[in-house]
Amino acid sequence: MAHEQLHITLIQPDIVWEDKKANLEQYSETISGITGAKHIVVLPEMFSTGFSMDAVRLAESMDGPSVHWMADTASKHRCILTGSLIIEENGKYYNRMIWVQPDGHIHTYDKRHLFAYAKEDKHYTPGETRMIVQANGWRINLQVCYDLRFPVWARNQGDEYDVLLNVANWPEARILAWKTLLQARAIENQCFVVGVNRIGKDAKGNNYTGASSVFGPLGETIWQQEGLKQCHTVTLEKDQVRKTRETLPFLNDADKFLLL
Repeated sequence: MAHEQLHITLIQPDIVWEDKKANLEQYSETISGITGAKHIVVLPEMFSTGFSMDAVRLAESMDGPSVHWMADTASKHRCILTGSLIIEENGKYYNRMIWVQPDGHIHTYDKRHLFAYAKEDKHYTPGETRMIVQANGWRINLQVCYDLRFPVWARNQGDEYDVLLNVANWPEARILAWKTLLQARAIENQCFVVGVNRIGKDAKGNNYTGASSVFGPLGETIWQQEGLKQCHTVTLEKDQVRKTRETLPFLNDADKFLLL
């Protein structure tokens, strides 16, 4: 069945620090080179700038050039395009994951857990709600970077979603945590987990090695690449999620709670 498969392309770039033009140009070239089926193309966190705290200078509106570029690209290549940008709205600044469909429809998720260690909480406003989107009959939970450390926010209460998608600027110094937490979220939620990170170095001296990853619902490594620029497409099979949950119905035994 057509809806049994989901083709996700992970782009692991070397982000040029705070240079939107250069970054969008490199993504346009990379996306134009993708061959084969692609339902979703994923860019990392703050893909046009790098993980910058200069929100006032770099922020755009939802009607700004970067969102327009996303919409044009999604339409041109007939795919969903997603990643996070610095967005200003009503005088507040957000690390916003934007999900743009080829028909121009947009969903957004504002990063809930702001990285206080880097003072992100001093420059941005946290989101308040989860966002579960749909693509080709699959349900996908959107998250940004530091959200990964908080399992309650990701908890799959029953059969809410099939894929957890996290976009990040996660540095090499803590890359073991990145890989381990992605795998843990897959195991505990019995879902696919896709994590898209960057490589290179930012202006603050942080080094990034990527380790963009795809894990299956039993925690098995489907794909992972560290240290190099990448543009890689994986094909996920929904039957793998269904069989895992039917054979090992662990989600039925989870503690019940409400997110307020």
